[in-house]
Amino acid sequence: MTNPITFSTLKVAILALPGCLTSAVFGLDEMLQLANKFMQDKVKESQNLQRFDVKQLAITEIGAAQNYGLVIIPPSIDTQFYLGDNPELQAWLKRQHGQGAIICSACAGAFILAAAGLLDHRRATTHWGLVNEFKHQHPRVKLDIDKIMVNDGDIITAAGMMSWVDLGLELVAQFCHVSIMRQLGKHLVIDTGSREQRYYQQFLPKRDHGDQPILNIQNRLQTDYGQSISVVGLAQEACMGERTLLRRFVKATGLKPNEYLQKLRIQKACDLLESTSLSFDVIARSVGYEDVSACRKAFTRITGLSPSAFKKRFI
Repeated sequence: MTNPITFSTLKVAILALPGCLTSAVFGLDEMLQLANKFMQDKVKESQNLQRFDVKQLAITEIGAAQNYGLVIIPPSIDTQFYLGDNPELQAWLKRQHGQGAIICSACAGAFILAAAGLLDHRRATTHWGLVNEFKHQHPRVKLDIDKIMVNDGDIITAAGMMSWVDLGLELVAQFCHVSIMRQLGKHLVIDTGSREQRYYQQFLPKRDHGDQPILNIQNRLQTDYGQSISVVGLAQEACMGERTLLRRFVKATGLKPNEYLQKLRIQKACDLLESTSLSFDVIARSVGYEDVSACRKAFTRITGLSPSAFKKRFI
């Protein structure tokens, strides 16, 4: 005889913050409600399941005494509030976390968690386009920008603006069952397979650092990336020692010149794969690689995809 399914309730707060992506607020709410429906239908399985009791919580409502088991900060469409100082919200999040809540964010929501001190010395992710600002504001966070999601147990961070979909699936798998998550993915016609944020990243180097000689070198690399370029040659052109160039270049851009050039070349290779029908051998040589195999390895390491897989995904 099959035992009946028993449900426990997980109280969930989705924060409807100023400037948030409202489609994510409602979308997450609806994903969790659908998961509830699919759990109810699993009448033949003997297991304990958690139902989501979801509330969309406005910033004016966070002072209420209720405790939540799960708090979600959605992505933003306007980052002004997210990147600002919000002491009342930060205190509320710390209190919820201290009382046992799992705290989640998507995209710029990681700024709010970091400002509350919840990410200090912990792994997290955020949108690839916000990485420089995030590192500047929150240097104690171990940012893993390649990941779509970093699930650190009591803190879960997701990356891009649409990563709320990945976050919703992760929560359903974690608090319900992986079979419910897969059923939800099929119902919504969304991919439940693993992916990484680095598939979608673009190399957008920092240029507002105020070091004019380094900016001149960046401009030179931007136009001459397909040529043979050495650090020694760059230092001579900039009229400075090699060690001085390395120190100032890393301080200005966060990368060594060779790392910078490699990322720039691979970005150009991505652009050509997307916009032309050229073979990868031709592309590799056009962006400055004499060894096509070395270019292929660098491409796969930086993007997380082989050139053929990249073309298949994005063309």
